[in-house]
Amino acid sequence: VQLVESGGGLVQAGGSLRLSCAASGFTFSIYTMGWYRQAPGKQRELVAVDYGTTTNYADSVKGRFTISRDNAKNTMYLQMNNLKPEDTAVYYCNAYVRTRDYWGQGTQVTVSS
Repeated sequence: VQLVESGGGLVQAGGSLRLSCAASGFTFSIYTMGWYRQAPGKQRELVAVDYGTTTNYADSVKGRFTISRDNAKNTMYLQMNNLKPEDTAVYYCNAYVRTRDYWGQGTQVTVSS
């Protein structure tokens, strides 16, 4: 299993970014995928999860972030709109495959006020 994130960067508050997670080594379409983030000095937290037929979001990002996936491209996305300084963190792609968690290397998102 390999997960590679991209799309992070520096953006002003109110701006948008789209993160991508390219997956390989497993049947992407049938497993739960998610985005997590970790801010400095804080624990890693769930941002959004795609169970395949349903999605779920942290309260702090509901209405601003959208998780999606393109099974033909084995890629998951996180569209982030109306970004806030408190969204600043390293964002990680997660795959839950055969009862084990796999993680990407992370991509930095920095939101300036």
